[in-house]
Parts: sequence; C-alpha cells; structure tokens
Amino acid sequence: MADVQFKNVEKVYENGFHAVKDLSLDIHDGEFLVLVGPSGCGKTTALRMVAGLEDISDGTLSIGGRVVNDLNPKERDIAMVFQNYALYPHLSVAENIAFGLRLRKASKSVINERVAWAARMLDLTDYLDRRPKQLSGGQRQRVAMGRAIVRQPQVFLMDEPLSNLDAKLRVQMRADIAKLQHELETTTVYVTHDQVEAMTMGDRVAVMSRGELQQVDTPQRLYDHPANLFVAGFIGTPPMNLLQVPVATDNGSVSITLGGTPLPVTDEALHAYPRLREYAGRTAVAGIRSQALHPATDRTDLPTFSARVELVEALGAESMAYFKVDNYTIGSEAVTVDETLAEADAHEGSVIGSRPNLVAEFPPHVQLRLTDEVPIAVDVSMLHFFDEATGEPLR
Repeated sequence: MADVQFKNVEKVYENGFHAVKDLSLDIHDGEFLVLVGPSGCGKTTALRMVAGLEDISDGTLSIGGRVVNDLNPKERDIAMVFQNYALYPHLSVAENIAFGLRLRKASKSVINERVAWAARMLDLTDYLDRRPKQLSGGQRQRVAMGRAIVRQPQVFLMDEPLSNLDAKLRVQMRADIAKLQHELETTTVYVTHDQVEAMTMGDRVAVMSRGELQQVDTPQRLYDHPANLFVAGFIGTPPMNLLQVPVATDNGSVSITLGGTPLPVTDEALHAYPRLREYAGRTAVAGIRSQALHPATDRTDLPTFSARVELVEALGAESMAYFKVDNYTIGSEAVTVDETLAEADAHEGSVIGSRPNLVAEFPPHVQLRLTDEVPIAVDVSMLHFFDEATGEPLR
C-alpha cells in the first residue's frame, strides 16, 4: 500500500487543450478516494496519469513517496479496472484472473493460491471454468476486479467500472467494491461522473470541473459545506435549487425575497453566512436543498411563499414536486423560448422562464394539482448563500 500525491500537476495536449490545471491532491495510504465531476472535467485524465497511460506536462506525481513521472505503467505497481472490463473472451475466468500474474512469471502454486483467494472474496469460485460470454455483467466486473486484486498492488485505479451495469446491479456492486476495499485496505482512486456513487463509496470525494479541483472532503462535509456554487449544484440528489434572491435589511434583521414574499433570515443562517448582510439592496444566490422545503400545512412554524406546481413524480415513499417560482435560476444553460436575448445577456446564465426551477421532496399524502399556486414552508436556517459572480459562499 502507498499514498499518492499530485503536486501542481498539469496536462496540456498537443492541440492546446488544458485537461488538468495545477492539480495538488494528497491521497492517503489505504484511502478510498473518488474523483467526480461532469464529462470532460479532467478526472479520467488525472487517473490515467497515475496509471502512466498519459504523460504529465508539468508538476510531480508520487506513489509511495517515489516520483513516477518517467516510469512506465509496469514499474508503478498499480492495477486498473476499466469501464469495459477488458477481459479476454477465449480465456476462462481463472485464466483471466491469473493473466497478470503469469506475465510476471509467478509460480504455479502462487497463481493457484491467489486465484482461489480472489474467487472466494468475489464469490466467483463456481465460475472459474466459464468464459466471459457465459457471465452476467456484474460477474464480468467481478472478474475484472479479481484480476486486479490478485496482483496485490500498491494502488487500485478504477475508471467508471459500474457505468455499463443496470441500476440494480450498480447498487449491489457499489456495496461489493466498498466492502472489498475496506477488507483489503489498499489505496484506491475511483473515477465516476455519478455523484451518488461518489457519496456512498468514498472516504473522501474530490470534485473537479474544467480541469480544476473544486473541493476535496468527506461526503457529508461536501453536502453540508460546499466550497462554491459548482459543488453546491453538483453534489446532492436531487440537485440543490440555486435561485437569485434580493436581500434587504431592516433594523438589523435580514430578509430575502422568494416567490415575491420577503422571508426573514434566521440567526443560525446569518451565523453560517455573515457576509449576507453586505448584500443589502443587492442580490445573492440562495442554495435551497429539497429537504428544506415542506408543505405549508405540515410546518406551520416556518415562513411560507407561493409557487406554481409544474410536475409531480410519485415515488412511493415520497413525491418529487417540481415548482415554478419567479426568481432567476442560477447556472442553467437553457434559455426558454419566451425570453429575449436581452434578458439572457443581462443575467449572464441566470434564467427565468416557463421551466420548473424549484424541486422539493414532499410526503406522499400531499395532493398537488398541476398549475395550482401552493404555499411552501421553507426552513431558512438550512439555506446556503453565495455570490453569483464569484461563486464563493458568503461565509
């Protein structure tokens, strides 16, 4: 086992594309770290640089305290699990698992012992004589995992290994991989675009966007204390509602306007975001988790505002309710057809139009009819506040 250290690492391709920018990140010995972000954010490039499959343009990359910038993949003592399994169709499960050991000319007794051990850990003992085409997708992924763990490398690298599986198998394999890594205690770097995978599997999660590291922390701290607007909008299911809100002060109290209704900002929220006071007479961005919104009849102790029902998804245990509220949406790339270019330009990515821009999780007993204006209670103490121009939290 070993730690992995990125120190001011850069990756610039020959065509000038800057894929990774000044990445500094320490991955601890035995840690399960997840790199997450949208497509094209640089996470896979960062992983491939650890594997030695991409050259490093600048900076240093160390594994176990040894700089590996100029080492080829075989010299790095890493094992990689790919998205497409990369199994040999003409070899049996046992032969696929043993392939890396045979390349390293391990003895037959060592190969047999490690293959049997990996098969037991991954519940593949009954399938060792089968070919990959005779296996399910989940079983094939476990074979790919077995081929990696028999090597007993310093570091495991996993590049979106669950993306080809159906939803049910993904949930099962998430638990299997996390359990396996906990038992082996091998340093693991796991890449995914699925923030649910990131939040449920990682000891820490590193969020990337446009080649830059945005924040690295435990899953709960990412959720509770996002470092900027991007992290706030990316982490969480459903995503955080991000709305532009006017801010006002009166005799020391602070309020925001949501859906045309002034709402008092609690002392708790002001303690967490004291700079909100500086935005009196201006607008800030309010980050509203769906869990902070409630049917007004269920929480009579909270202030309320009105919003129009646009869509309701009944999920059994709860309903996802989508509303339209007359505040600009932050971070949306869509401009509705009833907007003018002047409106779009004036708000630089803030959008107001006919699309729903507020989502809440409501209990299934709440009856909502489309296009109705309904009162919604909001727990203002749970809100987050950001500067729209910089994306920084108003702490």
